[in-house]
Amino acid sequence: MNTFTYNYPVTVYFGEGAAKNNLPKELSKVGDTVMFAYGGGSIKKNGIYDELVGILTAAGKKIVEFNGIMSNPTYDKVQEGARLAKENKVDFILAVGGGSVIDCCKIVSAQALIDEDIWTLEYEKHGVPTEFIPMGAVVTAFGTGAEMNNGAVITNTEKMMKSPLRGAFYSFAILDPVYTMTMPMKQVISGAFDSLSHCMETYMGSPREINYSDEINEATQRNIIRNIRATLKDPKDLHARSELVWAAAMAENGMLKLGKITDFQCHMLEHQLGAYTDCNHGQGLAVLHPVLYRHMMPEANHQFARLAVEVWDIDPEGKNEAQLAAAFVKELAAFIREIGLPTTLREMDIPENTDLRAVADSTILTGGCAKKFTADELFAVLSECRG
Repeated sequence: MNTFTYNYPVTVYFGEGAAKNNLPKELSKVGDTVMFAYGGGSIKKNGIYDELVGILTAAGKKIVEFNGIMSNPTYDKVQEGARLAKENKVDFILAVGGGSVIDCCKIVSAQALIDEDIWTLEYEKHGVPTEFIPMGAVVTAFGTGAEMNNGAVITNTEKMMKSPLRGAFYSFAILDPVYTMTMPMKQVISGAFDSLSHCMETYMGSPREINYSDEINEATQRNIIRNIRATLKDPKDLHARSELVWAAAMAENGMLKLGKITDFQCHMLEHQLGAYTDCNHGQGLAVLHPVLYRHMMPEANHQFARLAVEVWDIDPEGKNEAQLAAAFVKELAAFIREIGLPTTLREMDIPENTDLRAVADSTILTGGCAKKFTADELFAVLSECRG
């Protein structure tokens, strides 16, 4: 393993009733004006909105609503939130939702306290923000693990880039699996596959020999696969849902990345596909992963072969490393079909005239990937994914 320092700033409150039992004491630590951020309004239909507003009101907080955060949050939406926070002198941000709301607020918390454009600061001046409005997260849609880190993925529609920005860590995250039980099943499965993708992308980084972080990762992948199947069998299985919610957090709380340089080439490619099409993130990953992984052979065979045996329970008897690697990719593709995710861009209704060349050319090439891709090969991957 590489050398590392581990310090984790997010307090996690996990389990049924976590908001009722813990949010009041957290609110007692912050100022009077709270930005209540959420997405399209589903929390008003399932009762979560009323419950949280009741807690905020009982705590004597002035509520500033910031709603309408879209599934792929835009830079314009970030700026709208930052203006709202400045104008109302917001003391604290409570982000309620999934990864999109949680990511958006990470950057709002930074942009609200600096005068210069944060995109320019991070991408042109190569700086990072150092001051933030304190925040807490209430997770109602799982999969991204966004509540566990300070990275955000934001779509800059003017630049046609869906890119990472660095924002604030949440001081606490409330993970109540019951809050996720009203998620549409299609969203549950695509979110859970995103969690599996996070694990694979971390695993496929370096060092490439087996290490403790990767062994924890293997267990997390097995857990996600098992509980996706259990959830499809019984959507009301709260135990399976609880496991998926915590596995999503584990995939992004830094534990699996200790001593690792991660891969995340598939994520970078999907982000740019999303920048051009506004597609569903988990579905995009499901389409891309098997094709990208076929292109990563033979460079990635050693790690793929280990995944075949340790995660997918493929019998190694009579198989060499290349055969095990191919068996892993085949098994992953079969699992994606089994759980009802799309396997081609056409199944995702991606327009035929989408400029896949531009998508490939604008994709960030990652340093941790087992294979050093070129834009030309990423274009070939995208072309194969058309279906």
